[in-house]
Amino acid sequence: MGSVIIWLVIMVPVSVCFTALGVYAWKRVKPMWFWSGSTVGEEEISNVPAYNRANGIMWIVFSLLFWACTILGFVSMKIAGLIMLIGCVLCVPVLPIVYGKIYRKYRREE
Repeated sequence: MGSVIIWLVIMVPVSVCFTALGVYAWKRVKPMWFWSGSTVGEEEISNVPAYNRANGIMWIVFSLLFWACTILGFVSMKIAGLIMLIGCVLCVPVLPIVYGKIYRKYRREE
């Protein structure tokens, strides 16, 4: 039972952070950035609300992996940890690719 409590103490805040990032991106008025320290100017994006909504959806979908593993921890810690490991290894390279597609879709053509 102790390992489940530790799992929850770690996973719930991480899951909340990724979900909150998605909601923040979705509601943001100015264009949301992807990399830390980078910015996306309003002049770069043709439809800022749609661009931010797509970014928000990307992060919320990513957070579902964490929420699923959080709940799965009650059933099997080994399976939850394995799925989290595999999910992160697969998702970390996929997120920049998805963001790139979002950026190109809403990039203002000059």
